[in-house]
Amino acid sequence: MAFVLPMLRLTAGQYQRIVGHCFDAERDPKTGLLFEACGLLSGPLDGSGEPLGTITGVHPCRNADASAKTYTVDSRDLLHAMRDAEGRGESVVGVWHSHTHTPPYPSETDVQQAPDPTWLYAIVSLMPGVDPVLRAYRIRDGAITEVQVVLDRD
Repeated sequence: MAFVLPMLRLTAGQYQRIVGHCFDAERDPKTGLLFEACGLLSGPLDGSGEPLGTITGVHPCRNADASAKTYTVDSRDLLHAMRDAEGRGESVVGVWHSHTHTPPYPSETDVQQAPDPTWLYAIVSLMPGVDPVLRAYRIRDGAITEVQVVLDRD
């Protein structure tokens, strides 16, 4: 089945909310390291159930793992995001998380845990000494394909 890669289209305000949530993550009380932050993205689907790429909802979530190396979206936050999207006739179309010390590229764990092949996977790198970087991907059958991120004015 062929598919067209969507863009991940965010407003500047959505981008700032995502990156801000990553910087506001809790810290590990033992190491002082930031926990990985995570959240969900919602928006419209095309007729075949694929995300169009335009994000209409940004849902910061708790990291149920409370870890600097892994993340799991809190189940209550997932339910809230799904209900919010469905209330607008849309769907959860992706997830974001932070990499606190590595580049914004899916790790082996990210690929293994990618829950939905139609979703967009955004990663925010918070590597020390550089500005945050957000990149987005499709992960299907273990294959990683980068998608373009477009920032629109609010």
